[in-house]
Amino acid sequence: MAWAMRRPAARAVLLDKEGRIFLIQGCDPMRPEKGDWWEIPGGGIDAGELSQDTAKRELYEECGFEDVVVGPCIWTQYVEFDFAMYHFKSDERIHVAYTEKGGEWDPQGLEALEAAAFEDARWWTLDELLASGVATLPARLKEFLPDIVAGKIPDAPIDISPPLAPSAVD
Repeated sequence: MAWAMRRPAARAVLLDKEGRIFLIQGCDPMRPEKGDWWEIPGGGIDAGELSQDTAKRELYEECGFEDVVVGPCIWTQYVEFDFAMYHFKSDERIHVAYTEKGGEWDPQGLEALEAAAFEDARWWTLDELLASGVATLPARLKEFLPDIVAGKIPDAPIDISPPLAPSAVD
């Protein structure tokens, strides 16, 4: 078995005033045959950091957005994935976040692997995203996003973890 990195992480479903979601197009620079996907911003929680603070920091580092309001944790997920020759085991808290300004993608602090992996970013309407055939991270984003865009924020976070692959259950 490959070495695994277990980490807590926080992500953000960033919505603008028109209800569009901001997604980053990524790929695995070490395994381009895996294709690309569109993901919500986020990353590892630093020691002593609250998940909503991580989400806000990541929105600035990965996207360049400073004027955001990070709301409650709406979803949680446990995911295992391979990226850049590492195996990750990630416990994630996913917050809803809002911006009045929208804006263009202007990352302010990408790590080297992120700079190699992130290809593009854009705002998507819900209809565009649902009609697209693009892969998303979280994997179940298209399933749970309509309620969030409609303003139906859950009272407690919903577990949106994808089923674990048989090899990941060992």
